[in-house]
Amino acid sequence: MLNLSKFSKPTPYEIAAWLLAAFALFFILKLHLLTALLAGLLIHELVHLMAERLRMKHLSQLRAKVLAVALIATLVIVTIALAIFGVSAFFNSEAASLPVVMKKIAIIIESTRPLLPDWAATYLPASAETFKVSAGQWLRDHARELQLLGKEAGVTVAHLLLGVIIGAVISISGGMKHAVQRPFTQALLERVERLAAAFRRVVFAQIRIAALNAFFTWLYLDVALPWYGVDLPLAKTLVAVTFFLGLIPILGNLVSNTITVMVSLSYSLPVAISSLIFLVVIHKLEYFLNARIIGSQIRARAWELLLAMLAMEAAFGLAGLVAAPIYYAYLKDELSARGLV
Repeated sequence: MLNLSKFSKPTPYEIAAWLLAAFALFFILKLHLLTALLAGLLIHELVHLMAERLRMKHLSQLRAKVLAVALIATLVIVTIALAIFGVSAFFNSEAASLPVVMKKIAIIIESTRPLLPDWAATYLPASAETFKVSAGQWLRDHARELQLLGKEAGVTVAHLLLGVIIGAVISISGGMKHAVQRPFTQALLERVERLAAAFRRVVFAQIRIAALNAFFTWLYLDVALPWYGVDLPLAKTLVAVTFFLGLIPILGNLVSNTITVMVSLSYSLPVAISSLIFLVVIHKLEYFLNARIIGSQIRARAWELLLAMLAMEAAFGLAGLVAAPIYYAYLKDELSARGLV
């Protein structure tokens, strides 16, 4: 029988901090603030990592963190500026003009129709002009939904930037000298540190997962397809994109897979179907490998993490699926600290 007497009794401050942390983590998902949380945690960890390197140059902890925040802020601003410039240049280029796009669609339709059975060919537009008319009608019918999508994208970017700012401010304030902390403040800070530690372990595991995704993609694009005489354009770029997008849990894989299938479709329909089958099969396998890799980092069995991901996805959708490893790692840390698991 379990002897509970050996476990220390939690203080009222710890109980209050646990309840506040539970409410915060719940409402972060309920109010769609996961982007802000992940951005803040990422900046928090990057600042601490860079500050440790800078302190080797005999800088104080506070100066090292301020310099780290300045470097990260510069990198973020430059990245956003380059992204805006790149998107603007692409849409103003000839390759993105409507006539060129329609011409490419016409080529794909004409090359694809003979390869499909009659029942499937009926779902394709008869020509590029028909596609243009149908696309225009679809845009008119769904104009409201597209406006809401654009608004949600803007809100997500705002949450991302706010999360970056909050994470930077918290990182710098951690390097300042404070008076003796009150018990409740200390209990809250302990919860924050454990959540950050859980995030750190999941991120390191995600890097391994991204590398694994990129390796399998390289095997398919640069080894398997050329073996059958298919030289897919931008193959090496796709491998790099797969790695960097793979650093974003779940959503990154969906985006990289979509890009790979679209590039394959520009080559031919059979190659696109082959790429889709490959991605479905390999990611079904990676679903279990990911659970094992992340589980090894947070000291959890693969089935535990899969169960947590299933429950969180059912409760909160895609955001719950992304947050599940971090939330479960944090919960496991809290239980381990009390000697309960």
